[in-house]
Amino acid sequence: MINGIGIGLRPEILDALLTNERPLPAFVELSPEHWMGVGGFNRHMFEKVVSRYPIMGHGLSLSLGSPDPLDWNLLKKIKAFIADTSMVLFSEHLSFSKCDNAHLNGLFPLPFRYDVARHMIERIKQVQDFLGKQIAIENISYYTTVAPEIEESTFLSFIANESDCLILLDVSNVFVNGSNHGYDPKTFISQLPLNRIGYIHLAGNYIDDEGYIIDSHDRPVNDTVRDLLDWTASKIRPVPVLVERDLNFPEDFQNIYKELEELQEILNRHWKPFYEK
Repeated sequence: MINGIGIGLRPEILDALLTNERPLPAFVELSPEHWMGVGGFNRHMFEKVVSRYPIMGHGLSLSLGSPDPLDWNLLKKIKAFIADTSMVLFSEHLSFSKCDNAHLNGLFPLPFRYDVARHMIERIKQVQDFLGKQIAIENISYYTTVAPEIEESTFLSFIANESDCLILLDVSNVFVNGSNHGYDPKTFISQLPLNRIGYIHLAGNYIDDEGYIIDSHDRPVNDTVRDLLDWTASKIRPVPVLVERDLNFPEDFQNIYKELEELQEILNRHWKPFYEK
């Protein structure tokens, strides 16, 4: 498994990725929904990226927590896309984004309850059986809880253990949620089955006018999240680590590379650098 820093594939950085001669990024993450069926010049550039970098997949539309039936047509397309891109790992969210066939244009939190957890477990098992591979499930950022019965860490741990899936640990989301809801991020992470953490996400955030921390994906990863990554990397096996950047790309790719390099140095304190043979 890759244990270096990667970045999400966005049209704004396609050219930079294809002319880059450095060892980073170690991989590229993409959402199948953004690229399936794309043709023309963008498809040509996409295929060049796929031929050059290992690919991680991050789904947006399966809505695993929804009461609606699974979208098997979408799953068929994702399965073919995974094969076409030689995808290393496919991940989705611990959330729902669809109800009564209405797409809600967002990732909404689930109630932290055992009945909801069992629903998620069954859905994850179906997806894994259909894809023929283990997937990873990501903890999302949320700004309100919904009828919680158990702690979020218990909810996530129960789902991961019972469905035999991996955890995509979004370290930035743990920081955001811990700050907004008053829990300690390190305690939260310590309560998870650390052997199931197979992937990590990082992203930028900001404080709004009311004092809430917002997961924005539009700026560099802050020092507090970097420190939490440092602590987390000391507790787990080497895994891929992604920088999520969706907006406000600097004109010079050198600034992005500098951030990737700084984050890679954090990993190198604990794990053998991925580029060492």
